[in-house]
Amino acid sequence: MHDDDERMVDEAFQRLLDSYLNSPHRKKTELITKAFQFAREAHKGVRRLSGEPYIMHPLAVAQIASAEVGLGSTSICAALLHDVVEDTDYTVDDIRTLFGPKIATIVDGVTKISGGIFGSQASVQAENFKKLLLTMSEDIRVILIKICDRLHNMRTLESQPANKQYKIAGETLYIYAPIANRLGLNKIKDELEDLSFRYEHPEEYQSIVSKLALTQEERDQLFRQFTAPITQTLNEMGIQHEIRMRVKTPYSIWQKMRKKHVAFEDIYDILAVRIIFIPHDPANDVNECFNIYIALNKIYRSHPDRLRDWLSHPKPNGYQALHVTLMSKQGRWIEVQIRSERMEEKAEGGMAAHWKYKDKDDATDNERDNDLNHWLTTIREVLDDPQPDGMDFLDTLKLNLYSSEIFVFTPKGEMKTLPKGSTCLDFAFNIHTFIGSHCIGAKVNHKLVPPSHVLDNGDQVEIITSSAQHINPDWINYATTAKAKSKIMVVLRRQNTEWQKQGEAKLKAFLEQHQRQYTSSAIYKLTLHHGKVRPEELFIAIGKGTITLSDTDLEALKGKRRQQNGWKKYVPFLKSDVDNDNPADAGGKFIVDDNFNRKKPVVITDDTLQQYIIAPCCHPIPGDDILGYINNNRRIEIHNRACHIADRLKSTYGNRIVDAKWQLSQDRLFDATIRITGIDRIGMLKEISEVISEKMSVNMHKITLTCEEGIFDGTIEVRVADRNEVDDISESLRSIADMQSVQHIR
Repeated sequence: MHDDDERMVDEAFQRLLDSYLNSPHRKKTELITKAFQFAREAHKGVRRLSGEPYIMHPLAVAQIASAEVGLGSTSICAALLHDVVEDTDYTVDDIRTLFGPKIATIVDGVTKISGGIFGSQASVQAENFKKLLLTMSEDIRVILIKICDRLHNMRTLESQPANKQYKIAGETLYIYAPIANRLGLNKIKDELEDLSFRYEHPEEYQSIVSKLALTQEERDQLFRQFTAPITQTLNEMGIQHEIRMRVKTPYSIWQKMRKKHVAFEDIYDILAVRIIFIPHDPANDVNECFNIYIALNKIYRSHPDRLRDWLSHPKPNGYQALHVTLMSKQGRWIEVQIRSERMEEKAEGGMAAHWKYKDKDDATDNERDNDLNHWLTTIREVLDDPQPDGMDFLDTLKLNLYSSEIFVFTPKGEMKTLPKGSTCLDFAFNIHTFIGSHCIGAKVNHKLVPPSHVLDNGDQVEIITSSAQHINPDWINYATTAKAKSKIMVVLRRQNTEWQKQGEAKLKAFLEQHQRQYTSSAIYKLTLHHGKVRPEELFIAIGKGTITLSDTDLEALKGKRRQQNGWKKYVPFLKSDVDNDNPADAGGKFIVDDNFNRKKPVVITDDTLQQYIIAPCCHPIPGDDILGYINNNRRIEIHNRACHIADRLKSTYGNRIVDAKWQLSQDRLFDATIRITGIDRIGMLKEISEVISEKMSVNMHKITLTCEEGIFDGTIEVRVADRNEVDDISESLRSIADMQSVQHIR
């Protein structure tokens, strides 16, 4: 290691020690120094892709754990050692001998593993994550350090090739940011989301950052004008306070633009105001929040439907505050968050920072632990049921991470916390698996309702069961919690396994009876013929009897496929994947072999376009941010990076992701769909047509409009060369009088 490197490492370690010494933890600098020196020697001579000594990464993770999460010496040592077992010859037993069982257990939990708990077809990432969760359910520090590790990896993601960037960013958005949110690590959650957004959609990220910078002066002025009378009132009340401006993150703005189909300029809640006060009586800070709220209502009019009381019922991650939306003198609704210093500390550091593992030997506050214990119990229950499919596992686990909560009551008045949108069935499984499995209905507020009934805040629920009732496949459609879905899926998988075996046997017998070979090509042709996505779905349907094999199947095998709804859109993207028994003869599609370089981008040109599958789920067009996914047949599917299917693929099959670039001429046309809404009037349809057909000279393929009470809503299907053309059309449509919203949706 060069002298400059030595100096850089020593300075980083000194910053870590300074951060730790400034914390309220017991001072165990000898243990931390010992862990640092051990890790430094273990990683000696190794460098990261960025070129810096590898030890800088464990140091950075430990710094985040100490300064940004507030963890103590045990966690800092584990962070310093977290890559030693994975990347060197040292073992967990070595760590246990030198640093004790606690640190060794955490290091073992954080260390990435290989090997199968889902099977050879599963995602290694899902396997790693399950191992992490198994350890996390015993020691929360494991996931905290893993989040610190992921945050530093995201901060240094620039040195990675593009395909790795998409994989890591996709995992981060899909799993790590939601867990940081669930643990109350709000700042870290925001940064993880923004960094993922920056690498997956660099142009859109930069566009929003630039627009935020351009509108900063306007927000500053609005903030000053809005808060001046609030400051005066609070001063008159003798309340020591601080008022801060909170601006929506680029990722949350982008999400709202996509969800609401609006432009940046149409988002009016970019600015929020946070009031942090020192209570006269710390034990009575909840009442003082309400006193401030009453005072604000004398200054501004509040929105009756936007009062959020997180004081009486804190979020499961421990968050407490009172949110109120007020109408400013400038005619803008502004959200105001009212919280005490204690609440602010908890909101910024999260429940995790106040968890019992702060390296203290004294007993902890049991009330504080209850919500997190409940969540960890739910995780243990989900993990109790082995999931053979990595994607199903991640989806099931993710269900409750971002959900808002409701509070419902048992007949005896016991309160239960459930995700918003939960049904009676979810409530039944929350009580007990047996009750959920035999649920036939419920009484909600003494009124009889079906199991699918969606619960509201404050409902009192009594579950009605019957020994004759058993889990129904339809239940999966209206169960929303991870616990309910996982229990239902276990039973359904058992049923499906049996049906699949029966279906395969029936199909083999059918083909043999008609002198046809049982080949992968025949199976895929019949899979598409019956509108299924995977062969397993076909086998299950045949086994259940919902599909009866007949002469039409023989015609499909000959290539005379029936036409059905959606078929014409579906076949062009998958046709060449199923027409050939020989993988080497792929109908012109590119086949990924062992020599394929996954670090280089796939370039889509006029000559190579037909070699790739353009995914029908998101239908990307030139100009969209895209990636490639190597499917089970070794063909490459092209997805929009923001596609919901691509999100799952990045998280679950990250090693199959490749970078992809457009290099097409303007000669080819792609379908694009634009959604429009506005105020209806005479001549509106004519103006829309003129803008597209005459002004833009674009081929308008289809237009669908509905009008109700003077408001129209509809879609326009056009054929364009690239994304820029869609943006130009959208801009021109927005210029039409009474047009309210224009958004490219597909």
